[in-house]
Amino acid sequence: MTAFFALTTSLLWGLADFGGGLLTRRTPALTVVVVSQAVAAAVLGAVVFATGGWSEAGPRLWFAFAAGLAGPVALLSFYQALALGPMGVVSPLATLSVAVPVGVGLVLGERPGLLQVAGIAVAVTGVVLAGGPQLRGAAVQRRAVLLTLVAALGFGTVFALIAEASTDVTGLFLALFVQRLTNIAVGGTALAVSVRRGRAALPGGGFPWASLPALAFVGLADVAANGTYAIAARSGPVTVAAVLASLYPVVTALAARGFLRERLRAVQAAGAGLALLGTLLLATG
Repeated sequence: MTAFFALTTSLLWGLADFGGGLLTRRTPALTVVVVSQAVAAAVLGAVVFATGGWSEAGPRLWFAFAAGLAGPVALLSFYQALALGPMGVVSPLATLSVAVPVGVGLVLGERPGLLQVAGIAVAVTGVVLAGGPQLRGAAVQRRAVLLTLVAALGFGTVFALIAEASTDVTGLFLALFVQRLTNIAVGGTALAVSVRRGRAALPGGGFPWASLPALAFVGLADVAANGTYAIAARSGPVTVAAVLASLYPVVTALAARGFLRERLRAVQAAGAGLALLGTLLLATG
């Protein structure tokens, strides 16, 4: 079950990041974050109300609140990095987020077996290669590297916190709802400050109503990925769940290949194969 939910997480995050990166090319990143998270919060609020999730309120929600503080910083940084590109910088470096939850798992006493250690090494190497590493370039590329490192730290922190935010599915809905409300508060405040400084919150033509379905998809896919990761982390070793969930850059690269017709280089194809091999080793280990 751990492998299934963690791989589902990577699929959802990969598609959400692809969509968020595309939207940020024509809509300010803060607006993308706030609107997408607002849609997710509205849906989660309805779910919490329908399931009676408020009864699960407790001290663990502080983990969800903390994840909500880190999430907007990570999302904003990552979307801006994706908009700057190239994907060869952004995608592989984003996998460094796995270091935080894996480190937490090791501190808590998890000790993966030899086959799993091999799977972790192979999978992470594959994801880095699948991104098509490109660490040389102009100043804009160096900015993309910095933004991606900030995003990786933020995503890794969210990984670790959301796994501790609830003990059952009903509580998970409430935790995700609190996380989204915090996301909106932080992102909305940053957006208001940005507007006061003279930056546009919306494209020249006003609110991008035509993009609303895409914004909704990004927000809902992101929140679903947080949920499946929390389930994966509770049902098995955090070290395994975190590595499998970190395969999302491969999904982003494949989505770019499928929708934008971006050509995969030989190193990227080899990386995708290694990522698959590492996944198999982890799943069978």
